[in-house]
Amino acid sequence: MTTVAALTTEVLAGKHGPDPAELTATSVFWLHHGTRLAGGDVTYRNSYVLVRLGAAFGACAFETGQLPPEVCAEFSGAPLDVLLRQHSVPLRIAALDAYLSAAAPHEAQPAAEPVVLPAGTPEVRAHARDAAIARLLDIAPGARVALIGVVNPLVAAIRDRGGTCLPCDLNLRRTQWGDPVTPEMGEVLGVADAVVATGMTLGNGTFDEIVRRCRERSVPLVVYAQTGSAVARAFLGHGVSALSAEPFPFSQFSAAPTTLYRYRAAV
Repeated sequence: MTTVAALTTEVLAGKHGPDPAELTATSVFWLHHGTRLAGGDVTYRNSYVLVRLGAAFGACAFETGQLPPEVCAEFSGAPLDVLLRQHSVPLRIAALDAYLSAAAPHEAQPAAEPVVLPAGTPEVRAHARDAAIARLLDIAPGARVALIGVVNPLVAAIRDRGGTCLPCDLNLRRTQWGDPVTPEMGEVLGVADAVVATGMTLGNGTFDEIVRRCRERSVPLVVYAQTGSAVARAFLGHGVSALSAEPFPFSQFSAAPTTLYRYRAAV
């Protein structure tokens, strides 16, 4: 697989399962929430569009104001191929994620390693999640790790693994510890020994470029995905080295144990 657009074209052609024109997006959800973890000074503002296809949910985060709540009324009950052809990237990614999640649920994949996040506070669950993601990194002490999409517990988890974190984010300017955060991913992609990127790069259109740069430099790429977890899975072994896939409902929406799925590309 080379690009998200190529994957979407294959899905529309029925190469990954049933014809999307014969499937119905039962529900479209628009969600917005804010989170500030204890001890932090950053309020994370997250917006998601979700598409339900049978028993599967597809998800994509988007920037505030990028997608109006009216999409719920407009597209709930529409044929899935209609969503896959929309101009809105987040809506297309959520529909694509729903399709691939329905065709191959994470919990049914032999290659998926389930990791149960413990019950508890948001801080306990965030630290457990980000430690599980960091354990996908196979790095030497002092390795430079580009983190594209900054969450403070993951910065700490990378450092705990012995890495030097190179944070990049479109919205944050400093980490919890005062480290400068660049908005220019080119600054970190050109020098990193490894890359960790959020699934939100699927929604803002930067995922293909990150995968391309990592392929060119033979740099390992770990994706931590709530957004498009099944979409990112299609790129394992094709630029993505490892994946932490967290399908909906995400850890921040529950205090009970939930499961994420770790994948590693075959070698």
